[in-house]
This record gives sequence, C-alpha cells and structure tokens, in this order.
Amino acid sequence: MKGLIGGIFAVMLLAACGGRSMSAEEMQHKLDSIQKIEAAERLAAQGINLADADNPLKQFYDSLNLLPLPITYSDELVRYLPDFKPVPQDIAKALELEGNNKQKAISLSESLGARLMILAADEEDDRYSLWLYSLDNDYLPVDKLCLYAIDEEADLDDFGAEDILQYFTITSDYEIHLMDYSKEAHKTRTEEVFTLDAQRNFQLQKSEELD
Repeated sequence: MKGLIGGIFAVMLLAACGGRSMSAEEMQHKLDSIQKIEAAERLAAQGINLADADNPLKQFYDSLNLLPLPITYSDELVRYLPDFKPVPQDIAKALELEGNNKQKAISLSESLGARLMILAADEEDDRYSLWLYSLDNDYLPVDKLCLYAIDEEADLDDFGAEDILQYFTITSDYEIHLMDYSKEAHKTRTEEVFTLDAQRNFQLQKSEELD
C-alpha cells in the first residue's frame, strides 16, 4: 500500500512539473500502470512471475474447461458446478478469491478482446457464490462482478419476508443481466445490466425496479 501511495504521489509530481496538465485519461493510465506493478510485486513475493514464459496464471486459465456463451442461471449450474475445475491455493490467493480451500473455476468463450472466467467461492456447507472475473493480457484480474450469492438463513422473526431468487444471464456479446426474481409473485423484481468496456471493466448500463 505504501508503494502504491508513493507511486500515485510521484505521478502527481510529474503531472505538476511537466509543464502541462495531465489529462484524466493519461492520469488513469499511469495509475493503472502503477497498480499493475504493485500486483506483479505481490505475486513475485508468492513465487508467481508474470514475466516468465510459463506464467502460472496463464497456465491455470488455459487448463480450464470452456463454458460456451450464452449461459443462464440454473440450479444444476450453481449447485453442482459442472465442468468446473479446482483452483490451486496459490492461484486463489493471487486472484484474491475468498473461500475455504475448495474454490473452483471455468472459463468463458473468448472474443472481442474479452477474457472472462467464473470463479466459485465455497462459503459454507459446500455451497458456492459465483464471481465473474475479467482478466488483462497478463491474466491478472481487471474487474469482478458477483453473479450469484448463496442464500443467508432467513430471519426467524421476519415471517413476511419475500422469497427472492438471484438470477443471471450472460449473452453471446457479453451483456450481463442480474435479476432478483420473486418466487411468490412469479415476477422479476429488479434488473441490472452490465457490459464490458474496452479496458475490460464491467460497466452498469441499466438498473431498474420492476414492481
């Protein structure tokens, strides 16, 4: 963290002393570069060298089974994680993936400059939450989005609570739909739509309540 703060301060000094103001885009590019260096240094401390021809993150990604698009929520997918492979603990740590040492992963169809995978974090009773990760050219995480979270135990005093199901779809052109579906009303209550931008960040395009 100290290195990152120092790097940001150095960028600000360069921007101030260079004789012209730095655009927001240039500033963000330099900050992203600093963060990437910081991430590479953290991984190097774990024995993961991104400059190595045998980049462990690339090897891991290439070893995953492919889940073709489009995909949509199903009980089978979130409960049994078909074709998902175990995530080695050094990789889980590098990807900052939480869980109890039984994490799993699968990659998605690669196109339009997108490199995506779904990571499953085991939380309790062998139940998993699902996270969609976007990766850069070094296979480092750029952004992540929660697709599905396991149900928490209902409050015993909350008798009027509505039974809500989390539902998601990912289209062939990487449009991600996250929905809350009411089992009682048989209708979608909320919907959020995300797309992947040129920097491989997930951008919220639409958020609405449908009641």
